[in-house]
Amino acid sequence: MTQTDSGHLSTADATPVTPDPVNAHAMRRALARADAGKQLNADEAAVLIRARGEDLQRLMALAARVRDQAFGDRVTYSRKVFIPLTHLCRDTCGYCTFAWPPKGDIPAFMSLDQVVEVARQGAAAGCKEALFTLGDQPEERYPAARQWLDERGYDSTLAYLRAAAIHVIEETGLIPHLNPGVMSWTDLATLKPVSGSMGIMMESTSDRLHEKGMPHHNCPDKVPAVRLQVLEDAGKQSVPFTSGILIGIGETPEERADTLLAMASSARRYGHLQEVIVQNFRAKPDTAMRNHPEPDRDDLLATVATARLVLPTRVHLQAPPNLSPEDVEVIVGAGIDDWGGVSPVTPDHVNPEAPWPHLDELTARTAAAGKELTERLCAYPEWVRRPDPWLAGQMRRPIQALATDEGLARPDTAPQPQPWQAPDMLEAQGDDDRWTSAEAGDGVTGWSRGEGELRTDADDVYGDTGLIAAESLARRPVRERLTGDVAGILRRAVDGTPPTEEEALVLFGAEGPDLTAVTEAADEVRRARVGDTVTYVVNRNINFTNVCYVGCRFCAFAQRRDDPDAYTLSLDEVADRAEEAWAFGATEVCMQGGIHPDLPTDHYEHLLRAVKARVPDMHIHAFSPMEVVTGATRAGISVKEFLGRAKAAGLDTIPGTAAEILDDDVRWVLTKGKLPTAAWVDVMRNAHALGIPSTSTMMFGHVDQPHHWAGHLHLLRQLQVDSREAGNPARFTEFVPLPFVHAQSPIYLAGVARPGPSWEDTLKVHAIARLVLQGEIDNIQLSWVKLGVERTTELLDAGVNDLGGTLMEETISRMAGSDHGVRKDPEDLRAMAAAAGRPVAERSTDYRRKEPAGIRYRISPDAA
Repeated sequence: MTQTDSGHLSTADATPVTPDPVNAHAMRRALARADAGKQLNADEAAVLIRARGEDLQRLMALAARVRDQAFGDRVTYSRKVFIPLTHLCRDTCGYCTFAWPPKGDIPAFMSLDQVVEVARQGAAAGCKEALFTLGDQPEERYPAARQWLDERGYDSTLAYLRAAAIHVIEETGLIPHLNPGVMSWTDLATLKPVSGSMGIMMESTSDRLHEKGMPHHNCPDKVPAVRLQVLEDAGKQSVPFTSGILIGIGETPEERADTLLAMASSARRYGHLQEVIVQNFRAKPDTAMRNHPEPDRDDLLATVATARLVLPTRVHLQAPPNLSPEDVEVIVGAGIDDWGGVSPVTPDHVNPEAPWPHLDELTARTAAAGKELTERLCAYPEWVRRPDPWLAGQMRRPIQALATDEGLARPDTAPQPQPWQAPDMLEAQGDDDRWTSAEAGDGVTGWSRGEGELRTDADDVYGDTGLIAAESLARRPVRERLTGDVAGILRRAVDGTPPTEEEALVLFGAEGPDLTAVTEAADEVRRARVGDTVTYVVNRNINFTNVCYVGCRFCAFAQRRDDPDAYTLSLDEVADRAEEAWAFGATEVCMQGGIHPDLPTDHYEHLLRAVKARVPDMHIHAFSPMEVVTGATRAGISVKEFLGRAKAAGLDTIPGTAAEILDDDVRWVLTKGKLPTAAWVDVMRNAHALGIPSTSTMMFGHVDQPHHWAGHLHLLRQLQVDSREAGNPARFTEFVPLPFVHAQSPIYLAGVARPGPSWEDTLKVHAIARLVLQGEIDNIQLSWVKLGVERTTELLDAGVNDLGGTLMEETISRMAGSDHGVRKDPEDLRAMAAAAGRPVAERSTDYRRKEPAGIRYRISPDAA
């Protein structure tokens, strides 16, 4: 393809990329390895894509054999209705006729009434899937799109898509499959509760196709790294997902192979990729590529067969029948097991020149190829049969209404309107007696139930931990510990100049006398910044549910909904515990829970109001950033609005948990679905701007390295500086290092994580945090539940000034293997300070009030 002076693709000289002649030996070797069931590499896949003649026939036979072993004689399809919510798009792909600019009086978007009417027509015709297809972020390019959304109160196209999907469910019972283009991690979390599945066509991982004169030039949403990130984030969110490759747009066989392998790799990591589409380019009138040659039949067949051999066998393979109407039978022979969505109502708006085949004809031609055509839902049966963790709580009822026990579509069953809203209240379930009486380390791994070291559904819960760790950590090689002028760094720190990130890394390499100097300097800075008084808070932890579907690989507390030890406290039980804490003399309750799939959109507000109604003066320290984002996405509102509502309902401060390590390469090894660093930061910025103080934390000693610690500390410091300079009414109140407790942690049992930090590293993290954060975050807290009394005393001589809380019922660390108790009375905490020769005082949550004799829990003169 060439480009004209105007910058548009020229079709006069448009020619496809001609594959190089294939080496016969390389072809034999690739076919032999495929026949032996070996995992193919990129070079071998590229060779197979070039297969023709007898080689192609052998390749197709191998692919068909793999398909038959995995899926038998069934070829599936979904009966769908196509809903083009908007044709506006900010991209300008050279082959696309779906996207168009604003046209006169044509509205920028379909109205909700129009959406529902099309869906009703589909339901009347027996459809069960509502395929929403739309352009990428048109409001970023067209003022008309922005105006249309603003006039109707929607922040974005995706916010309107969410509303439209809910209307379809409630008015027709069709299951939405959402195909809106690029989505962020938060977008996926927001849309998962309103869909049965989602998707994005990978198309190609070739950066070359974005060069001037190529089909993806000036298409920001077609950048391969951007689309690969969507695929990754969908896996982290456990979204049943569709992707695919578009062949014949100028890519080479090598680039095509890279695309297939990229999708295969993501599928292996997370198990979320339910299907891959091999779509052949079709030249369309009035496009820049209207004269570009289309891939021939052999090219399509070789790519289909290669895809079947490259992809994990559990991934379904699809080729659109309307794009190759003469080749239906032979495409089946190449290894596909699905025809995709077929609509008896609406045209293929992406390929309007290619009508859908009639279902009777498709059934007959599939049978002629030796297969039985069977209807499925937009979510494939494997994902429907195992809804945990794939289907959001609100979507299970609508999907189950249309599904057989096998997970396929119920034949001759018409969709009926379904209530989408979550229940008003989360029903109480089980009790936490087992957790409050269990021994240390008796967590949720299969070990504690006599099932071996990990739960039997570990792959679904956590993904492929080993593969994810190997690939993620390989992107960040271990850095050598730096050497440098430790004495000079410490001298400047004592004089009030915090160590830079590189200097902090030097300090993390300190040993022997240098380490002693680090701790002494930290204690000197502590004395200068906050004095000698050791503080603590009288509080109670309330973990209101242990049901969680995030898939944190370090957590031994989380349970699935149907696990025998799952529990959820009622609102009255939560309020009872707050009242008990108040009677004991507590000033704070810390409420956190798992990410329950059935959580009502306003459950967090109900929790706050229940406690405040029972104990109006109790300080509520509640909801990690992960819970905040969950609450916001479930309700379809912004983080800022969620926090504002929570504050109005009684929220006083939030914990800075869910930070782990604020480096995404490490985070994705630690957890399958927890929020990325940017989302954690966004929660904190919004909270502080709204006047909601927070703590900050760092969990260390697992798969991390000292440079991660240094980066984490400096990010926290910069956030505090930004908040101060912005004049925010609230900031971080303290920093809490959390040593990783390994004994029953799944990531340790899987052989990926270290057995927690060494004592020297624990000492360094606390001391260096004091030096780095000085002047911005001046309270450094230790976690006695993870460390024990003896180590607590030593850390009080290394820059620490706060002991945290009495807790009363700590369970999360204990389930992972900590054996340092679940509660400490104020007298116990005061004894720790006394052992270090330091004065002590009870404090309020925000450190503004400090009372040597206690605030509400009065210390007797003898104990004081």
